[in-house]
Amino acid sequence: MAGIFKAYDIRGIYGEALTEDVAFKIGRAFATFTKCRKAVVGRDMRPHSKPLFDALARGLTRQGSDVIDLGLCSTPMSYYANGLLGGDAGLMITASHNTGEWNGFKLSRKQAIPISGDTGIKDIERIVEEESYDSEPRKRGKVSRYDILPEYTAHVRRLADFQRPVRIAADLANAMGAVEIKTLDGLMAIDPLFETLDGTFPNHEANPLKAETLAKLQEKVRSGAYDFGVAFDGDADRAGFVDEKGQIVPMDVITCLIAQDLLAKEKGVIFYDLRSSWAVKEIIAESGGTPMMSRVGHAFIKQQMRENNAIFAGELSGHYYFRDNFFTESSSMATICVANIVSKARKPLSELMKPMRRYFASGEINLHVAEPPAVLQRLRKKYGDGKLITLDGVSIEYPDWWFNIRSSNTEPLVRLNLEAKSRKQMEQKRDEVLAEIKE
Repeated sequence: MAGIFKAYDIRGIYGEALTEDVAFKIGRAFATFTKCRKAVVGRDMRPHSKPLFDALARGLTRQGSDVIDLGLCSTPMSYYANGLLGGDAGLMITASHNTGEWNGFKLSRKQAIPISGDTGIKDIERIVEEESYDSEPRKRGKVSRYDILPEYTAHVRRLADFQRPVRIAADLANAMGAVEIKTLDGLMAIDPLFETLDGTFPNHEANPLKAETLAKLQEKVRSGAYDFGVAFDGDADRAGFVDEKGQIVPMDVITCLIAQDLLAKEKGVIFYDLRSSWAVKEIIAESGGTPMMSRVGHAFIKQQMRENNAIFAGELSGHYYFRDNFFTESSSMATICVANIVSKARKPLSELMKPMRRYFASGEINLHVAEPPAVLQRLRKKYGDGKLITLDGVSIEYPDWWFNIRSSNTEPLVRLNLEAKSRKQMEQKRDEVLAEIKE
């Protein structure tokens, strides 16, 4: 059980650290911590998700909480159900993009407010370890089933505003994208890849952040007349896109496109994570929105969105958050927004991207270091003449380039993102900062 309680979720290898007995205890501890009387629970397609659900539900009901069983669903669907059905709390059984031997739980309070390490996961871990559950009530909870798909489908489709038919290719990765994509049936022409649910991931890892996982989608898009392609991760709370030529679209460019679509209908706050290109802030402002920078991580972004009633937020990892989905992710809503833009334009997606490619980015570079805090302090001192931002790690801005360096939550690792106004300067400054990190 050691090590499964993470910064943003509970996750471990099934049959080792994560078993049905552990899931039962987590159910009891979750109910004890949240005092929930109605928990909304969904699960992904992994072979062990159903046994884990059964054990979790036994723990929840033993503590007196009713359980609304959503069955197989995407994580965005589970968040929407939590808010719509008035749950006191919600759980999604998934290990997201991790390989098939992994599983876990994503936790939230009512209205799909996330529970992170700092806001409850550590407390739940302590309750499990100490077995300090609340006294069992006389009346145990009950389990009931609910199919959220029809209502979620109607909800996301309200965003659609197509000026012409749209055709896309969709890589579902044998995962929950195959359920999420059902919301778009009949709305646009969809040619799917790997639509059979299979928690062993027989074709490729369900992680659109890795370029190699998009190869089959790129190949399919290049073979036919598609407006774009979309790939979902394991629980479909992230999406990656390729244009009509099969070229990978940077995820902060997608943030720009979606912001443009939403701001055409309503002005307001749009958040972008601090690793995003300067172009994101500029395009949000040019579109009449109020750009605001956020920390990396869904718990921080969702909190900042709520505090500012933000319309939308985009993260460089492919999470796209919508106020109208209880400030949580929806990959189908993101897909609809991209389709809206493409259908209204007389240009293909590859051309629409060009005005957004204003700068040159290094991409995220991960480096193992002995002492991450010392590295961050050293860089902060060396580049002390730049504009310092300490929202998440250390960001330094100059008039013509910037970088951010952050520590990993789980290992001795630092993550560097750097951008400049020219490719030559980006490469020069990237190598300079890397040399300083490795010193």
